[in-house]
Amino acid sequence: MMRHFKEDRLEWLEFELLTDIPHLKHAVFLRKGGYSVDPFNQLNVSYSVGDNPISVEKNRSLIENSLKNGTPHTFKMIHGHACHGHQVAPVEIDSPSTILLTDGLTCATPGIALMMTHADCQIALFYDPQHHVIANVHAGWRGSVQNIYAKTITQMKDRFGSDPKNLLVCISPSLGPEESEFIHYKNEFPEEFWEFQFKPNYFDFWSLTEYQLQKEGILFHHIEVARLSTFTNPNDYFSYRREKITGRNATIIMLL
Repeated sequence: MMRHFKEDRLEWLEFELLTDIPHLKHAVFLRKGGYSVDPFNQLNVSYSVGDNPISVEKNRSLIENSLKNGTPHTFKMIHGHACHGHQVAPVEIDSPSTILLTDGLTCATPGIALMMTHADCQIALFYDPQHHVIANVHAGWRGSVQNIYAKTITQMKDRFGSDPKNLLVCISPSLGPEESEFIHYKNEFPEEFWEFQFKPNYFDFWSLTEYQLQKEGILFHHIEVARLSTFTNPNDYFSYRREKITGRNATIIMLL
């Protein structure tokens, strides 16, 4: 079960697997406490959905100020601008604040907060405790079909020497099996996915993700799936499938 935190205006969730790890900070921010108005209320962090950019800037500043608490040094927040693909970008201290056309970010440098935004899609947080490496990955159904998680693990192995059996992986609140309807799945999904059909035309992407991760060598007890639906919890999460015109939640991970 994820842990719930509240400080001043903001509320966020943390994963049991990651919460008590020294020199690591992460958060799945709920939509409460920001400055955006309907239909982006309240803590929308995306400039790309039609919200007032001044509100978005103020919302991001709230998150940055929250992250400063307990952070021993200055930090830089870097946002991956997802495109529903499978690109994973390594991040350094001189990387731009927004990295375009990427659905995943990896980093081994303390003081860099990796942020991905989402409204129904999964966000996966990776942590390698042996090499002190993190990743923040956005995966919608297209990312799952292209197996962006496998590509992330490959980059962590090749660039940082990570061993999959040591990695911890946590999956954010996202669209649940009861809402994941895909009537054209035979044209969109490989047959390997079909066994994860929860009921006719509905798919359990939570279990599918566990399968994909274990297939790449991640240990089952090193995986934490929130199993919280963004669709059925409108007070906490934005949902594109529920509302279409809506904001985006922020999920962040950072080495200290």
